[in-house]
Amino acid sequence: MVAYEPQQREDSVGPSDGTTPPSPYPRRFRQTESLNRRLGRPLRLLLRRQGEVDPALLATIGERLTKRDETGAVLARALRITDRADPERVTMRQFRTALADGIDAVTQPPQALREFFAAVDPVPDWVDFDLVDEGGRVARRFGRNAADVMLQLALIGSYRFDGPSRLLVETGGLTGGSALRRIAETQQWATAVTGQGAMRRSGPGFRLTVHVRLMHALVNQQAELSGRWDTGRWGLPVNRSDLAATLGLFNAVQLLGVRLLGVRVTRAESRALMHLWKYVGHLMGVDEDWLCDSERLQHRLNYHLLLTQSYGGPAGPALANALVEAQSALHFARFARLRSAWARARLLSMLRYFLGRRGVRDLGLPAALPWAVPPLLAANLWRYHVLGRTAAGRARLLRSGDRFIRRNLRRYFGAHPPAVGALRIGPPADTSR
Repeated sequence: MVAYEPQQREDSVGPSDGTTPPSPYPRRFRQTESLNRRLGRPLRLLLRRQGEVDPALLATIGERLTKRDETGAVLARALRITDRADPERVTMRQFRTALADGIDAVTQPPQALREFFAAVDPVPDWVDFDLVDEGGRVARRFGRNAADVMLQLALIGSYRFDGPSRLLVETGGLTGGSALRRIAETQQWATAVTGQGAMRRSGPGFRLTVHVRLMHALVNQQAELSGRWDTGRWGLPVNRSDLAATLGLFNAVQLLGVRLLGVRVTRAESRALMHLWKYVGHLMGVDEDWLCDSERLQHRLNYHLLLTQSYGGPAGPALANALVEAQSALHFARFARLRSAWARARLLSMLRYFLGRRGVRDLGLPAALPWAVPPLLAANLWRYHVLGRTAAGRARLLRSGDRFIRRNLRRYFGAHPPAVGALRIGPPADTSR
């Protein structure tokens, strides 16, 4: 059950203050802005020197709710061509070859494939791979703290807002038995980009990121072709505003979240992690003017994105509870039942800390006290404020973080991690069954 329901009618347009945006804006745009302002007060405090809300930026967000990644969309359409004689037809074998060995390895590559790799292969002048690798080390030193923030604050926390969460329910992406697999795939990708050299052209982070970009384009196409997605209300299923909001969860929200857990983050570490995700965002197709070099700029964009969201809806509780209950399916070598119960109780406790009483209630989750946080804060004070101030200590944190990443992926995947998000071409899935 969702405790908050928007006061506007289903067919209303625009923000709750009575103003009406231009007709191209989806109806969810700024639908619960007054509530979102209250939820965003802590973030607003970080931006007290950056002036008032920018109406032009809000308008751009509204416009991009109906804009897609056109480069990915063109390739997705070409992959659906069934006529083998059509010169514009692209096969998955051609895509995989180009991804692994470069576009020159494909014999007479179709135009859509050439244009897609022309968008991702050139390295922008601003990319500093030494800084990208340092950003990866920063993320890995966060260890379990990063995993906690991404699952609890970024992922489950985002389920309080309608739109993207509704798409996950429509496609069955994070409900039922698929919940554990999907969160594991997200974690696998998010950690793959942090490895040494992982974002070079031949690195696993680069390949998985490009893979995910095409997967988004295919999901967008499938949802649109199904005829069940209300673009007038929600915007495009995978749109450029929601894509930018997702990127913000991996960089600035991650940094803010680990600080809330007692982790010390220096300016240099913040800059490195932001640079890593700026390049990831570029490969994902995020608009260049929304790729941020600093936390402060990203927080400003995130705050404006927050104001435009629609709070509530039925999708969030279903998704949040699916992930909580999925803890019982984690793979533990010993004492599996006891450790799964502990993982579930700890998750609920951490959610209470990050989302507050209202957030937990609105997602229909069981009430819990944040008992798991004080011992974590105490441990992090030692690890990051004492140990992390020395080179030897940082090296130790890195080794510990790498061990946690391997252990955590085993708990979600089991002994044999599958590939991230298999790419499937076919008719629109029947999600009504």
